[in-house]
Amino acid sequence: MSLHTLSVGTAGPRIAFCHGLFGQGRNWMQIAKAVSGPSGTQARALLVDLPDHGRSPWSGAFSFEGYAAQLADTLSAAAPGERWTLVGHSLGGKTAMVAALQHAELIERLCIVDIAPKSYGDLHRFRGYIEGMQRMPLSQLASRADADEWYAHEVEPDPGVRAFLLQNLRREGDHWRWQANVELFAADAAQGTASVIADWPTAAVAGCAAYPGPVVWLRGGESEYITDADVETMRTYFPRVRQVTVKGAGHWVHADSPGVVVETITRLLRAPLSS
Repeated sequence: MSLHTLSVGTAGPRIAFCHGLFGQGRNWMQIAKAVSGPSGTQARALLVDLPDHGRSPWSGAFSFEGYAAQLADTLSAAAPGERWTLVGHSLGGKTAMVAALQHAELIERLCIVDIAPKSYGDLHRFRGYIEGMQRMPLSQLASRADADEWYAHEVEPDPGVRAFLLQNLRREGDHWRWQANVELFAADAAQGTASVIADWPTAAVAGCAAYPGPVVWLRGGESEYITDADVETMRTYFPRVRQVTVKGAGHWVHADSPGVVVETITRLLRAPLSS
């Protein structure tokens, strides 16, 4: 199953970007354009809508192994025989790590943004957002402004968070629907500490060799998603990892400090493949 993608750039190394939960590939557009360069000849970027997000197909059940397999198929189809630098944030970061471990022949460099290969317990950070999306009276909305007003009053006062979540709202004729597979994510969130999305698929990658390529691990200085205790586990899977802490940035590092992220990714693209 091919995933929906957007392309940026006309020449140079291949690089693919994977978004986080409730994101879309175009969330990386600013970074992709900067990395590709003014003439679009420094890199060829692919912005990927992961399964159950954006314009990509929905799946019947969530699994990182399934997400990684569909991502690998999409990259292989986009550039047969070529290798990729893979960038992933949060949910997309876990997907990118699994893809690199299970399809190492396809991925030559890796950039993981503010996520670690571990269980985060549950989806408590997103549960309220998901419940709000389920409760929104879609049939009563006359405009996107109505949706924003309702969500601001009922769920989330922060306009930036609302804008991020409501990008998933799509109008079709006189009706509104969620592009993201909200019910699938709600079912996962309802599992509490048994959440698959919050977990790390240890069994799925148990038989994989350590990933041999260069890895940059971006960490938001104000984020709690990565701790010092995670470094040892990360090095087990990715022995060539280099951690970069971005001061003043939260979990959405690429939104808070785009210049640092562009510079870091550009350097990664030039990094030697052999240690």
